[in-house]
Amino acid sequence: MTIAPTRRNVLLIVLVLTASLAGVVLVALAVGGAHLSLAEVWAGLSGAAANPQAAIIVREIRLPRIMLAILVGAALAVSGTGLQALLRNPLADPYVLGVSSGAALGAIVSLWLGGRVASASPLVAFLGAALTMVWVYLLGRRAGRLASYTLILAGVITASFLSAVILFVLTLLSTRDVRGIAFWLMGDLSVVTGVQLRLLSPAIVLAIFGIYLFAKDLNVLLLGEEEAAHLGVNVTRVETAVYLLASLLTGLAVSVSGAIGYLGLLVPHLGRMIVGNDHRTLLPAAALGGAIVLVLSDTLARTVIAPAELPVGAVTAVAGAPVFIYLLRKTTG
Repeated sequence: MTIAPTRRNVLLIVLVLTASLAGVVLVALAVGGAHLSLAEVWAGLSGAAANPQAAIIVREIRLPRIMLAILVGAALAVSGTGLQALLRNPLADPYVLGVSSGAALGAIVSLWLGGRVASASPLVAFLGAALTMVWVYLLGRRAGRLASYTLILAGVITASFLSAVILFVLTLLSTRDVRGIAFWLMGDLSVVTGVQLRLLSPAIVLAIFGIYLFAKDLNVLLLGEEEAAHLGVNVTRVETAVYLLASLLTGLAVSVSGAIGYLGLLVPHLGRMIVGNDHRTLLPAAALGGAIVLVLSDTLARTVIAPAELPVGAVTAVAGAPVFIYLLRKTTG
């Protein structure tokens, strides 16, 4: 099914998915180690809760975590959508270019030097992601333009090298620190501050909007670089901007949540099945779809073995791998 990318249809898609996300958020606020009724959730959100403990659970524990899941899920899904169009490779995802490995190395180095993942590492992790982004970008340029094949190879090689460095640094950490960083590397949304949310929200929203501005160009770029250039697309500008914005989204997400796999790979494919290949409809669907998937995954991660928690990245991998195999077999006949 293909939905025409008219303004009315885009608005309809956004409204439907936003309503779905709101429903998922209410469920996520209600379930957990302490189950709450929808009335208690609403009272906690409005600040009129008769039970102070319920208000604390809703507003100070669950709501910030859910907001982080929405931001990270949207960032990874849009990043994956942009990279798949840019590289014209349906298997591309935000981690294929090594940005997540750079962020992870930054967080681990911060811990090794005496910081804590919960406090100092997000800034250092983002710095690691930014440096990796620039390095891969420089390696991927040929004759002043991004070469898709070279960019993928540069990302894969860089990710492999950084993974080896991560293993080396882990051997220098204490057993307690290794356990904590390993949990974070598999995806962790449990530690979030209001400051992080206030900084992340505008940055992620602006980066997503920036990629959306190139939606029409991405549609044309799917035909090939030469064809896009003949049709008036400034290929170099589009490729550079989308790569930098997608890498920025990935770096922001990984710096506060660790490596959460399959979102950037799977959600764009699901979006194409629902709304088609036009990025004017696909990008909004991917953003809201990624948010929905990650909120659901994080809810499962903190409830399946409550009061203990699973890494949210493990949940997305376990759930995402079979779905992706099904989609792969379906699309390849």
